[in-house]
Amino acid sequence: MLEDKDRIFTNLYGYQSWNLKAAQKRGDWDDTKQLMTVGQDAIIDEVKNSGLRGRGGAGFPTGMKWSFMPKEPTEGRPNFLVINADESEPGSCKDREIIRHDPHKLLEGCLLAGFAMRARAAYIYIRGEFIREAETLFAAVQEAYDYGLLGKNAAKSGYDFDIFVHRGAGAYICGEETALLNSLEGKKGFPRLKPPFPAGAGLYGCPTTVNNVESIAVVPAILRRGAGWFKSFGREKNEGTKLFQLSGHVNTPCVVEESMSIPFRELIDKHGGGIRGGWDNLLAVIPGGSSVPLVPANQIIDCPMDFDGLRELGSGLGTAAVIVMDKSTDIVRAISRISYFYKHESCGQCTPCREGTGWMWRMMERLRTGDAEVGEIDKLLDVTKQVEGHTICALGDAAAWPIQGLIRHFRPEIERRIAEREGPALEAAE
Repeated sequence: MLEDKDRIFTNLYGYQSWNLKAAQKRGDWDDTKQLMTVGQDAIIDEVKNSGLRGRGGAGFPTGMKWSFMPKEPTEGRPNFLVINADESEPGSCKDREIIRHDPHKLLEGCLLAGFAMRARAAYIYIRGEFIREAETLFAAVQEAYDYGLLGKNAAKSGYDFDIFVHRGAGAYICGEETALLNSLEGKKGFPRLKPPFPAGAGLYGCPTTVNNVESIAVVPAILRRGAGWFKSFGREKNEGTKLFQLSGHVNTPCVVEESMSIPFRELIDKHGGGIRGGWDNLLAVIPGGSSVPLVPANQIIDCPMDFDGLRELGSGLGTAAVIVMDKSTDIVRAISRISYFYKHESCGQCTPCREGTGWMWRMMERLRTGDAEVGEIDKLLDVTKQVEGHTICALGDAAAWPIQGLIRHFRPEIERRIAEREGPALEAAE
């Protein structure tokens, strides 16, 4: 279990003020200039050595991502850092807590990451529905400018760096990095084909790195305490601390910072107050937000909560949005509801996703009511395979995986519904 002295987000619950003076008392902006004197490449190496992997869902090594940026930006093509604060994944609610209660951690992280990547500015793309969070962020950025921590000669480091906050208009697809860049440029939020990758041609055609809020907010702590300290938590290749979001049928839903690789049972007992109705009442868990396949109770109980542990179970850590479902859950209905979400949020650019998400939802509804034939289960599985991996961005995969997980683990439940519905119908026919 993570000790209080090792927590990075010490104001996660907002017991203290978010403002600059309170943030400085918590250790933010403490001689930031000194952290920058080691040099740009040294900062990237430290982040690489810490083992930090992206906290937005994909888990790509952060330091390696930074190293793809051009070392010498050309005239007229500055480097940019873009922060993905769109957080529209159902079940995920960690980034809003950072922005609402600890925004200066993010801003200091932006300066350090931007400096390391030779970025001219950072753009924070925040979800449109986050009204209060955006207000806090605008105020925190203004405070940082007023105190000389941003802008010309930021934090007296001799480096010029600006931060711009941009509010989105409430589209899930804009959480995908290239759709986010299009939206930021004022275009329709359509994902772009890759290559070129953002590090080659991103925002306004300039080299760009897109990072998640949590990935950037932990950077100052890594540089202050050292890569070795961060690496001391979690298993190999799954190092560091992580914000877990516990929701659903737990007794005390919460967002909590814990060590990576903490066993699921320990995470729920220590912070979630246990499963509603006891451990025997656990049915299944969606461990990383709605886009990852569910895992049945017996498989997840002792699973280490990290990228590799959950991948071995055929699921994923994602954003660590842990959605717990007890035996009162209509599991087929729950997955059908998720299918509707992806049908609604598909941008419609790729035919397999535009047409397939509607198909999948309509078939899920028939399976939910049992008004289908057993052969339709395999037909639905076939449709998910035709969508998965055949779209520009990963929304097609995100729509397919929950259904694949349901059929893999709960096929008997779907067949039971169909049999129950067929029985009376056959009797009536006879």
